[in-house]
Amino acid sequence: MKISIITVCYNSAKTIEKTFKSVQSQTYNNIEYIVVDGGSKDTTLDIVQKYKELVSQSVSEPDKGLYDAMNKGIKIATGDLVGILNSDDIFTDDNVLENIANFHLENKEIDASVGNILQFNEEGKTVRKYSAKNWDPEKLKIGFMPAHPAIFFKKDLFKKYGLYHLDFTIGADYELITRFFLQHKITWKFSDITTTSMLIGGVSSSGFSSYQLISKEIKKALTRNNIKFSYLKVQLRGFWKIIGYLNKK
Repeated sequence: MKISIITVCYNSAKTIEKTFKSVQSQTYNNIEYIVVDGGSKDTTLDIVQKYKELVSQSVSEPDKGLYDAMNKGIKIATGDLVGILNSDDIFTDDNVLENIANFHLENKEIDASVGNILQFNEEGKTVRKYSAKNWDPEKLKIGFMPAHPAIFFKKDLFKKYGLYHLDFTIGADYELITRFFLQHKITWKFSDITTTSMLIGGVSSSGFSSYQLISKEIKKALTRNNIKFSYLKVQLRGFWKIIGYLNKK
């Protein structure tokens, strides 16, 4: 089973070498590693060149943003499975892809596996584990999706059901997951594999304005896929998160 890992980057010289090293240290050998660069102006491309034996395919050219770059990577991927590893993230340990491959080989009927991630701050301290243990596709209707980098999709799904839609600012992953899991009802299973350590932050988790924007794009994603939902429940998803957290105390 070949696994295609896609890293999208732009001026990522400060972090991307750690990302490369985490791929390099994987015990699983049948990896296709694709790097899609948006035309970096710093030393990112020098680092890509340094790891040329690790990188199976690379592209460096201007793009229309993160999701356009992901689409480029998916189009050239030749693996059985596709996963995303951001340029400031790392795999949690050396066995992640071996565990993913074994899980899919044991569950050949599934289209996708859904796992967990860790989030860390700029000091390198782990601040949160984001688990999909209690997630199911119905929760997309109230604004909850599993962590994008913890999902491994069969490559054929993108041929059948399409790529990321570029008219979303920060919610194209939400729309794609909604399209795959709710509209087309792909088969999936919770792997309980903690795949990725992610640097916390970014436009989708940085204040009230981003909360409002992602709320708007969640509604847009659900509407586009003809999914019935409550606008109020989507808007109040932060409240449901707090309730869920308090219930765990």
